[in-house]
Amino acid sequence: MKTLAKIVISTALLSSAYANATAQLGPRPFYLLDQMAPSALKTKLSRCVNRPFFKSDFSIGHRGAPTQFPEHTKESYIAAARMGAGVLECDVTFTKDKELVCRHAQCDLHTSTDILLRPELAAKCTQPFTPADPATGTPASAQCCASDLTLAEFKQLKGKMDGANPNATSVEEYVKGTANWRTDLYSATGTLMSHAESIELFKALRVKMTPELKAPQVPMPYEGMTQQDYAQKMIDEYRAARVPSHRVLPQSFNIEDVQYWRHNTRYGRKGVYLDGRYDDPKFDPSNPETWKPSMEEIKDSGVNIIAPPLWVLLTLDSDGKIVPSEYAHAAKAANLDIITWTLERSGLISQGGGWYYQGISDAIKTEGDVYIVLDVLAKQVGVKGVFSDWPATTTFYANCMNRYY
Repeated sequence: MKTLAKIVISTALLSSAYANATAQLGPRPFYLLDQMAPSALKTKLSRCVNRPFFKSDFSIGHRGAPTQFPEHTKESYIAAARMGAGVLECDVTFTKDKELVCRHAQCDLHTSTDILLRPELAAKCTQPFTPADPATGTPASAQCCASDLTLAEFKQLKGKMDGANPNATSVEEYVKGTANWRTDLYSATGTLMSHAESIELFKALRVKMTPELKAPQVPMPYEGMTQQDYAQKMIDEYRAARVPSHRVLPQSFNIEDVQYWRHNTRYGRKGVYLDGRYDDPKFDPSNPETWKPSMEEIKDSGVNIIAPPLWVLLTLDSDGKIVPSEYAHAAKAANLDIITWTLERSGLISQGGGWYYQGISDAIKTEGDVYIVLDVLAKQVGVKGVFSDWPATTTFYANCMNRYY
């Protein structure tokens, strides 16, 4: 309780600072604009360059701003808010003493924090560090879970840029695994947060909140806590903090969580079904027969918002231009609102863009083509928001197109 009280006191100053603050975009959105080939879209965006920019709900901070700041840390969240993200995400998991915390997965502490550099806490990990064995080709490994630690122990950790070196023969080498398109320049501090602390911070930053209930990596029920207890506990922390339901968009890849919120809490109307069916080898965004349940069945179950990865919503037409996929058309026809993820998470899109741009890589030639992707998502697909690892880009686009919501 003392820690949360300190958060409340320190965020009071933030709250007044963000009351009427303009967004601070930095150079990246304009660098990307300069990379675009001449077009009507570039002309329109160029007319916005010298205007002030403001927060937009279209711009969602994915784990904060993890292109440069350690994800799910106070520093990352504040950076995203400064860049105009109108919605911030805390991925929610739980500790050994069943306290909710912000982590992308229950068992990612070995790659996203400094736990392995703290021997007294590393000793509690599910799987201790094992060095790589070049002779057998066995990569280095470890597994450290939030559920290995109490909340008090979890709070001793420092967040780092997510990643690990699979060829490491020492802990010091293992934790140095930052992707080459990210940076460690802002990782000197990485303040981890409980879910309750994130709520107080987000209130101070005057943003909406989109918590994602992460799948447990321990058997459920966990010490008497069922999956529904877990889903309810997350919502209860918003109720306790007196956050209005219209400012919370709870998410889950488990559609039963979303249906539970819809039918048992007032926060469920804006529940987001993160559609993970792309993992099914038979899934095809162009073939409705491969989507089970159908869009209509999803809507009829009480779900109002669906959120697939951005590549599922896009395809190329006969002229090689980016257009909405059959999946996108079907979701819209079923009267489902659409949110998508994740922009600026895979390095240089001029080199193909990686997983997030599969199927449309032939149509993206320069870094500035990220705006073409955004434009199709916004105007043709009709998405209500876009998760980004660097929200300034999405904020810039949203302001130029008057998408504030």
